[in-house]
Amino acid sequence: MSKVLIVQLARFGDLVQTGRLVSSLQDLGHEVHFCLDRSLASLAELLFPQAVVHPVAAHRADSDPMRVLLENRAAFDALTALDFESVYNLNYSGLNFQLATLFDADSVRGYKVRNGQQLMDPWPAMAMRWSRDRRIGLNLVDFWAGYAAKMRAPGLINPEAAPKGGGIGIVMAGRESRRSLPIPVLANVAQAAWRSAGEGRVFLLGSATESPAARQFLKLAPAPLRSVATDLTGKTNWGSLVEIVAGLDRVLTPDTGIMHLAAHLGVPVTAFFLSSAWCFETGPYGLGHTVYQAVQPCLPCLETKPCPHDVRCVQAFSDPGFLRFLSTGKVSHAVPGIIGLKSGFDSLGVVYDCFGGEDADAARRSAFRCFLADHLGLAKPAAATNMGAEFADRLYLDRNWIVSPDEKRSPDISSDCIDKQQHDLSR
Repeated sequence: MSKVLIVQLARFGDLVQTGRLVSSLQDLGHEVHFCLDRSLASLAELLFPQAVVHPVAAHRADSDPMRVLLENRAAFDALTALDFESVYNLNYSGLNFQLATLFDADSVRGYKVRNGQQLMDPWPAMAMRWSRDRRIGLNLVDFWAGYAAKMRAPGLINPEAAPKGGGIGIVMAGRESRRSLPIPVLANVAQAAWRSAGEGRVFLLGSATESPAARQFLKLAPAPLRSVATDLTGKTNWGSLVEIVAGLDRVLTPDTGIMHLAAHLGVPVTAFFLSSAWCFETGPYGLGHTVYQAVQPCLPCLETKPCPHDVRCVQAFSDPGFLRFLSTGKVSHAVPGIIGLKSGFDSLGVVYDCFGGEDADAARRSAFRCFLADHLGLAKPAAATNMGAEFADRLYLDRNWIVSPDEKRSPDISSDCIDKQQHDLSR
């Protein structure tokens, strides 16, 4: 059995979202190895028990390249001793490029180094081009799976979501505060969802950083909800978090790693996306999930830049009408500034179908998906239109017109050098 290595040096949610690539490579008969930050090693072993895990020190405040190399020397030596047929280097980062130098550039997919020059393959290079128009979007799970010569069918990745009987989990916040509902808004939303779910047990989830938010939430919550709530922020390890989330009826969350974990475990997700979070890029994967996506002309924005509009995308979640929309799911109860979406699949991967409000980009997104499905040699989605030529003209370089689908995934050093703009596809 040939060995392949996935280098995934991003964080919790990104690790979970690598699942379709992992299963696609396993379907092709490969023994999958993971190189990832050591803080995620035990989680990777839980999520992907058939994979071999190689931890490194990637998430550290000291970014001095020499210190990083010295600390990881033993891990790097172990990696170079293995005969990997291919290395899937998924993140645009300095450490990823350093790792790429351990292997023959011809075996590296994604980001690589040849003769001292940082390079990328056609697939991520094309993603750089389409990500300038983020509203069309492609789920990150499906993007990473696109590195495989043959992708596992999207419906075989995560279980269809269904309540497990253990109550609801409420994730306090994500890493970027602007992407999360303010705690007073979250308290109102959670109360409405809790009542709709039958007023069972409640678990507050997150890291120790979210503990102050959890205390504020409990102060604002009504007494009946407080009486059944357990604050678990900062009190779980990976094993206990997986065990708790796996038994829930539903998870209420912004765009977080716990959201992706719930989807991986087949637990229904109700997600709230705003600011730079765009569900068509990083929404929950699988059937049975619901997303409430803020829509404003300025969205999705860049979290690295200050908001000139005082984060007006959050205001619609404070509308009392939104609580009614959340409780009933009726089209007539939709409020301006938010669209309600249900997860589903087409031949390319996960889609989100609008059930309330107006998805103004739906037609262009369908055309984009048709173009990508054709590019990857997949069946075209049923909603195919004749707009795909627009994307071919914009996204293809000259050489893309004359190669096969397999070659579109393989290295092309001469034509796809890295654009000097700093753009992290693993956001």
